[in-house]
Amino acid sequence: MEPIRVLLVDDEPKVLRGLLMRLGLEADICVVGEAADGATAVDLAGLLSPDVVLMDVNLPVIDGISATRELAARVPQAAVVILSLHDDRATIERALAAGAVAFVGKQQMDGDLLGAIRMAAEKVKGGALGKTTEALGKITDQTERITRKEQE
Repeated sequence: MEPIRVLLVDDEPKVLRGLLMRLGLEADICVVGEAADGATAVDLAGLLSPDVVLMDVNLPVIDGISATRELAARVPQAAVVILSLHDDRATIERALAAGAVAFVGKQQMDGDLLGAIRMAAEKVKGGALGKTTEALGKITDQTERITRKEQE
């Protein structure tokens, strides 16, 4: 299976380095590029064709929510996961309305972030990941039915 191609977008170099190091530990995730502003993110996404764009909200040039809206129009095959310190309801609703598929607060980064990236990639790729998930669901359903029959 091909790794999930991720574009990182944050204007804080320390955050970018931390994300790069953390995601580098995951065998199924490959960081294909980095951007420090929303305009560069949109341009890079068009060139690099990432599966997932991990985007901060507060960015120079074009903010993360506007960049998400532009990505949805120009690079619809890339799923956007918003990563932000601002996890209030209004910001989350604006991000999702702009086309983000997930929102993760920076204070909840580790487990939630990896799950959000994988879920976003599954939505985009559908294919192999979606079929695997569907097949596992069917196997689980069949196993539960067999177990219930055995108990009766």
